[in-house]
Amino acid sequence: MLDEAQRRAGAVPQFEEGAFDLAGAYRAQEALLALRCARGERPVGIKLGFTSHAKMAQMGVDELIVGRLTDAMRVADGGGLDMGGLIHPRVEPEVAFLLGADLRPGEEPRVTAVAPALEVIDSRYRDFRFSLVDVVADNASSAAFTVGAWTEVPDGLADLGVRLDIDGTEVRTGSTAAILGNPLDALAAAAVLAGRYGIAVPAGTLVLAGAATAAAPLPAGSTVRVSVDGLGSASLISGGGRG
Repeated sequence: MLDEAQRRAGAVPQFEEGAFDLAGAYRAQEALLALRCARGERPVGIKLGFTSHAKMAQMGVDELIVGRLTDAMRVADGGGLDMGGLIHPRVEPEVAFLLGADLRPGEEPRVTAVAPALEVIDSRYRDFRFSLVDVVADNASSAAFTVGAWTEVPDGLADLGVRLDIDGTEVRTGSTAAILGNPLDALAAAAVLAGRYGIAVPAGTLVLAGAATAAAPLPAGSTVRVSVDGLGSASLISGGGRG
């Protein structure tokens, strides 16, 4: 049902309370990924959700989640996002990491590069409302992402200013401190979640560490830009052809 909702860009009802537990939701997420891969998509990364108190409050949940990213979700920096396949999209400013080694619980994460990023989220549920298990089953509302230029990881990532602009107007400001206090700490959280639910995170994986602010509605025909102090910027154009 969720796969069909994503393919035809039509919202579906939330599941009944108690329909399945969190482990079952992650199994559904794995099955969704398998369907996408069967159609030719390739896994390229993972994303963390609800890493900021603002986002938890916005969506009414209280636990971190992880979702999967594929090559078909990627929009080139400055490229166009096809809005025809989206239901009620929102956009978030993020920080992305590139892993230099497999991510495993209890081991120090090895990061080779960092970049500013945008994530487009698009719940397949009606009215963008869901429970924790609903959103996990729906691949953490993942829809698309853009990554800016990769750079070496600086000494300090814990409190960098973050700005989200739409058509040149500031719509969100925040700090990387909103991402679990430090975006690097999100990697340790990702390792724990991946280990708990059997998600492989090999070297070369891209990791979106989580949103630095609450999500903003994404209107069609707009230019969206994230700027992170010391890391640079990344942008996409909503409504252009896929870039």
